[in-house]
Amino acid sequence: MINKRLLVKNLLAHSDENSFYDKKRFINIGHKEGKAKFLKHVCALANSNPKNNSYIVVGVEDEDNKIVGVDFFDDSKIQNLVNAYLDNPPLIAYENIQFPQLPEGRVVGLVTITSNGKVCSLRRNIWKYYGGSVFFREGSISMPKAFDVVLKDINARMVATIEQHARNNIELTLDGVIDFINNRHSNLSSYYKVFKEQFVVCWAGNLKRVKNEVYYSRVDIELINEQVKLFYSALDEVSISYDQHSFSIVEYVQLGLGSRQNYYPLEKVKISFADNGTYHIQSELIFTPPQFDRKTLHHIFNTNNALLAKLERNARLKPAEVEDLRHLPSTYLICYLNGFEEAKDQMDHARPLLKKHNRAIHNSLKEALRVLRKVKYS
Repeated sequence: MINKRLLVKNLLAHSDENSFYDKKRFINIGHKEGKAKFLKHVCALANSNPKNNSYIVVGVEDEDNKIVGVDFFDDSKIQNLVNAYLDNPPLIAYENIQFPQLPEGRVVGLVTITSNGKVCSLRRNIWKYYGGSVFFREGSISMPKAFDVVLKDINARMVATIEQHARNNIELTLDGVIDFINNRHSNLSSYYKVFKEQFVVCWAGNLKRVKNEVYYSRVDIELINEQVKLFYSALDEVSISYDQHSFSIVEYVQLGLGSRQNYYPLEKVKISFADNGTYHIQSELIFTPPQFDRKTLHHIFNTNNALLAKLERNARLKPAEVEDLRHLPSTYLICYLNGFEEAKDQMDHARPLLKKHNRAIHNSLKEALRVLRKVKYS
């Protein structure tokens, strides 16, 4: 069982970027350029490592390997993105790795890429890359190559050594549980559960009971053995259930217009643990978008656009506009879910404006974009 925090440290300590790992300050698959560059690196690393894992570490300064972290990123649909754009796509996982020196909600992203042993290529055009392109790693650079190139296995022993040095032990696991409950979440209700005498899942949050049902907000869930953050949200509510073999999370998203707010089930994630020391994560989108009157949404959409224009001009907002701004992330999301495609562009446009104006609303916008990303790649 690999401790992913140790794995990141070993990758960074081993050498600079090479043919089996890359590092990024951040990735942005919400825009065409960022999506294309990410797919290029995935393709190149898969082709350069046909018989072993390759990695991308996200949240690290390129010059000095300083760990600065990125926002928690929900990876549940990222395999769908890779499958849509790549032929012979590799298996891919994006995991959020907790580092104690990072502030709450910040993690290091670890992308694990497992080739299927066949030449991976772009299926269709994206940004400036053409469909049919094949990429390989030359040192720290992902380069295009001829399609009939033969895959070579040159890194298997080196990667196996790095992974072996990242194996977990009892001390690291116990330290992780104590740190999670007593230090990082001492002000929240915290719990842990051991599965198959090997896996330890910890979770914490504000507990709320509604009609004999238990919900949590401000939720943090971690697989302690591997230092992987399974779920994190400062806003949404979740329900948690488990038995001897599995741990399940149902995430809810709050949507509505004005005072008419409701919680809608968004996604169910089930982690199943096996007796042989392995586990499997299965996610299922269970979201049915609420539908609203289009005339009302046209009015709300135009109001939101006008609010952004006032923020750009640094104009003073009226009290009613301040309240409308607070709901802007969720109302833009509702507009998009009801067929207003341009609402996504407006949400992207709003990010720097809201980050400068109001951090709480900016965080709400990031949550809304996370929901949108899940729906889009399902």
